[in-house]
Amino acid sequence: MMKSIQHLKQEEIDQKNPVSHELRILVVGAGGIGGITAAHMKRSGFNVEVVDNFPGLSGKIQHEGIHVFGETKEFTEKMTAWSSIKEVPGKRDIILIATKANVLDQVTEEIKSLLKNDSVVISLQNGMCEEYLIKAIGKDRVIGCIVGWGATVHEPGNLEKTSGGDFVVGAIDGQSVNHFDYIVEALKTTAPVVVSDNVFGWLYAKLIINSCITTLGAICGATLGKMLSLKKIRNIFIQIIREAVMVGKAAEIEIEKYAGKLNFYSFAEKKSLLANIKNHLMIRIIGFKYRRLKSSSLQSLETGKKTEIDYLNGYITAKANEVNIQTPLNNYLIQMVKEIENGERKISLQNFNLQFFNKYN
Repeated sequence: MMKSIQHLKQEEIDQKNPVSHELRILVVGAGGIGGITAAHMKRSGFNVEVVDNFPGLSGKIQHEGIHVFGETKEFTEKMTAWSSIKEVPGKRDIILIATKANVLDQVTEEIKSLLKNDSVVISLQNGMCEEYLIKAIGKDRVIGCIVGWGATVHEPGNLEKTSGGDFVVGAIDGQSVNHFDYIVEALKTTAPVVVSDNVFGWLYAKLIINSCITTLGAICGATLGKMLSLKKIRNIFIQIIREAVMVGKAAEIEIEKYAGKLNFYSFAEKKSLLANIKNHLMIRIIGFKYRRLKSSSLQSLETGKKTEIDYLNGYITAKANEVNIQTPLNNYLIQMVKEIENGERKISLQNFNLQFFNKYN
């Protein structure tokens, strides 16, 4: 049962958040992450608008508002919303991209007309999207960001923050970026912010965990709890990590601990039986804690959409080719997901009974 919706008068919000809000912020994508972030910023007095092409959603946001609940104070916030980037008039100082990674190229091309000389772009997406943004709009316009909290869309505009966590942000290679402190203050309205000088290490850490959880969930169709209760899938999980760590080392990526706790280097080393038991126990704890979690790629497949596989395991294999590392497991998982996307394979736990996976029993 939902708690009663609470509204605060804007002047009360501004008094609690005495920060200058003159910069114009646009959030592209009003799903779980983008919608919740935009709503919090707007509620705190920031000058923020959203754009989302889901039919009817922009009108709903303007007239009814974005409803946020879950691991946060429940509230509803109205704001200016657009149904396409092409409709947005003028320029924006800060643009947050919160769409699926597989439309990043299209979104990046469309937002170029909205950029000022000192505008900044932040990706709230899965994957190493910052690398693409740097090539497309320049290193001095990009701030790296990792979203460490979860969200679920119950229906468009009705968003649950499903877990706590923080943002990790950082300039690329120590580059000075406009509006950095302002962006930190804006993001703090939603979750704590950690500033790092190794943002690519954080991005790669999240990419690894998504390449395990999201991809395996898409292939078998099970919730995280069911999936990680199976020893065979945990072994596959560990091998995905091992391949990713080998690639990261060869590419000279300093991989951070995921959520400050999960040390991928310890999984990559084939140690004693006791160490292996500890690794399995840690994975089982993750599975129990987030046991109801449903793979975002699985949700995409169930609605007839493509997954982000090319930006997750696909990134690992592409980088592996650059540094001459073999990644047979990640290659095979990509193939399986592509087959599901093309209607050539069904989503089922039985997929892990194929001969290729016998070595992980």
